[in-house]
This record gives sequence, C-alpha cells and structure tokens, in this order.
Amino acid sequence: MSKIRKICVYCGSGSGTDPAFVEAAREFGKTMAQNGIGLVYGGGAVGLMGAIAYAVLDHGGEVTGIIPEFLMTRERALRGTHELIVTADMHERKRKMFEMADAFVTLPGGVGTLEEVVEQMTWAQLGQHKKPILLANVNGFWQPLCALLDHMKALQFIRTGLTFNLLVADQVADILPMLQQAIEQVPEEATKLTPAAAERL
Repeated sequence: MSKIRKICVYCGSGSGTDPAFVEAAREFGKTMAQNGIGLVYGGGAVGLMGAIAYAVLDHGGEVTGIIPEFLMTRERALRGTHELIVTADMHERKRKMFEMADAFVTLPGGVGTLEEVVEQMTWAQLGQHKKPILLANVNGFWQPLCALLDHMKALQFIRTGLTFNLLVADQVADILPMLQQAIEQVPEEATKLTPAAAERL
C-alpha cells in the first residue's frame, strides 16, 4: 500500500482576483505541515506559490522548490526552502517534480498550471503512473475544465481504455482525505514512472 509523504502542488505565480485563492493555498499548506507531508512546488516566492510555501514553512513543514534557471528572477525563487533545485529547463523541472511527489494537487493558476496538470492526466491516461491527481476547485475555478473533460467523454475522445481517475475537491478540508483514500488503492510500484517510460515521454 502506498503512502503520501510529499505532494506536488501546481498553482499560479499570481494571486488572482479572488481572496479565496490565497486563503485556500495557506489553509492547505498548513494542513500539509500539520500532517507531516512535504511540499514539492515550482519554487517561487510570489502569488499562490509563495502563499502555500510560506504556510508550510510557518507551520514547521518541509518545502522543496524546483525552478528552471531562467525563472529564478521572474518568479522570485524562495530562498527559505529546505531544498531549492535549479533545473536547466521546464522539462527537467516537471520530471523532478513528478519523481519527488506521491500525489498532485492543482490550485487555481494560469496556462502554466493548466499545462502541468494536463500533462499528469496524460501520463495517467497512457498508463505510465497511478499517482492521485486532484483539482482544488476553489469557488468553482476548475469547473470549466471539468465541463470540457465531460464534453470529451461524451464525444468519445476520452473513451474506454483512455479513462483516468481525476479527483475534484470543492473544499480544502476534503483534499487530503480524498488523496489518502485514493493512494491506499495503489500498489507502491504503480506510483513509479520507470526510467524507460520517462525517456519516452
């Protein structure tokens, strides 16, 4: 049986216009720290990225930031992390984030955040891993994406053999219980992306 030790959180380098987004990031960061779960994230000190990282640190948790060299200044790399990994490019960043995490949570964000979670959906769809993937649907932020996925299923672009388990939590308090329940069903080896598979992707 698998166990959640670290969660990769995808989220915006901005804060958005709804204060609930920052509140959710802080609340989830606190929850992670209180449950002894480390944060793996994009390494920035601003926006929702900064909010969740500081919340984890403020409550005694561990933070691993992974950031490409070219974003060190643009996203203001957070220097107070337990570990800051600087990668050569975005591909290396995403690979390391995957390798270090046992599950993925996506808070509100922009195109980069969307791209990151969709890539994890794709890998899961292709049978490359079974790590839990969850959308933190803060104030319905991810509802349009959920509607699009339902639309794809209805038109059979996502069909039998190409389905994947996507979790959606409307409340921050539900995130960790949903992830823990999901990962209990996954054998340890099924959470790994083999080196050969990683090279193909």
